[in-house]
Order: sequence, then structure tokens, then C-alpha cells
Amino acid sequence: MFVELLPLIERRIGVEYRRDHRKEYLQFFGIANGSLKELETLDRQLTSPRHTPYAPMTSSHPTPHTPHPTPPIRVLIVDDHSLVTEGLANIINYDPEMVVVAQAENGQQAIALYREHQPDITLMDLRMPGMGGVEAITAIRAEFKSAQIIVLTTYDGDEDIYRGLQAGAQGYLLKDVKPNELLNAIRMVHSGRQYVSSTVASKLVERMNNPVLSDRELEVFRLMAQGLSNHDIGAALNIGESTVKSHVTRILNKLGVSDRIQAVIVGVKRGLVSL
Repeated sequence: MFVELLPLIERRIGVEYRRDHRKEYLQFFGIANGSLKELETLDRQLTSPRHTPYAPMTSSHPTPHTPHPTPPIRVLIVDDHSLVTEGLANIINYDPEMVVVAQAENGQQAIALYREHQPDITLMDLRMPGMGGVEAITAIRAEFKSAQIIVLTTYDGDEDIYRGLQAGAQGYLLKDVKPNELLNAIRMVHSGRQYVSSTVASKLVERMNNPVLSDRELEVFRLMAQGLSNHDIGAALNIGESTVKSHVTRILNKLGVSDRIQAVIVGVKRGLVSL
């Protein structure tokens, strides 16, 4: 009787007969507290050599698929201040979905470490010794078209922001950002979207409303910020002194100031020049 009913039993309780399932089989037959003798009898009947093996019954329900864990977002940090990099690393590594794979101190190291690790996200400062952030972003994006880079800097000048995004960064954050916003920005950029804070966005709008200096005017302005006279600027750029004066006049007008000192102050604030 047991042998004939075996397929039915297995369909009903969903398991192939094994000794560790004896209790279930006894319960199926209404024997709630089977004696040792009853258990032994059942074992002999169902494991007898005369019993013809059969294919195990399969459940009509699909076996639940256990998803593979999502790999963490791999982050490269580029900043010339060790306290900053260590602090960022602690914040990022605390998140179980992220991990810092390398830290660089300047643009040259950033390029080398990017080639070595090819991270998912790079956090890039702008102004560092040697090669700066904009140059590093440009170089990395030229070699790795899909590189995802977020500028993380203290510089909020509209020209800094514009140059960073123009170089290929997909995000721009200031270093006073809250940890949660930083982590959210990393996730957003990693998903293929862009991220700029509200402060950064307003600076970009401000730049769009301001007159833009031409490349030549920027060259003159940067030399002017170094304290060079019109004569020296003309010699450095191989242009006449009268031409330099014309550029200086247009620079002052576009910046909305009346003298060179005010122009330099505004230029530094906006990220047009550095001292």
C-alpha cells in the first residue's frame, strides 16, 4: 500500500521520501505519534530493494531565484588635502553600497589611478598642485568616454562651475555638502543622470546672464591679475599696447567695475582668475 501511494504522498507533501521525512509521511496517514515499530516498518517498505526507483517529483511552483548581490559603486577620490580624502572615504565606505578604491592627490595621479582601477565614480577637486581638476577631467574623458565624474570643490565661481561641467563632469558639488546629499549625488550620476546643487544651478544661471569674456580677454585679464602693465601684457602676448588698452576697457565693462583692482576681485570670486 505504501509503495503504491508513494507518488501521491510526495505530491501532497512536496518532498521525496527520505528517512528524515518519516514524520511527515506518518502524519499523512493519520499517525500523529508514530511508534518506533511503525517508523521502522515504513522505512523497510519504502527503501526495500524491491521498490522501483522513480524520478523525483518536481513542484509545480518555480524555485525562487536568489538574486546576486549588486556590486558596490567603486569610487576614486581626487583631492590634495589628506583630511578631506580621509573624511570622504569614511563617509563613502560607511555606505554598504559603495567602496573607495583609490585616492589621488593631483590630476596626474588621478589619470593614472583611473586607468588602473576604472572606477564607477570619480570625485574631483578643481585646484590642485600640478595638473588641476579641469585638465584631469578633460584627459580622462578623452580616453574613457563613459567616465562618470563629479566635481567636489570649495570653489563656487560661475566660471569654475562652467569649466568643470564643460570639461565633461556630470555633477558639481561644494564641499559644504551634507553626507546624504553627497551619497545621493553619487547614486544619481552612477545611474546616468546629472547632479548639481541648487546653489550651483543658480551660479550657472548667473553666468548665462553675464557677458562672457573672449579667449583673448581672458589672456589679458589673467596677466593683468598678475600685476603686469599694459606694456608688459602687450609684450607677453605679442600685441600692441593700444590693443591691450582696448581689451582692458572691455573687460572692465563686462565685469561691471571701474578699475583693475575691482576687476581682479570680481574675477577671483567668479573663478575667472586665480592669485
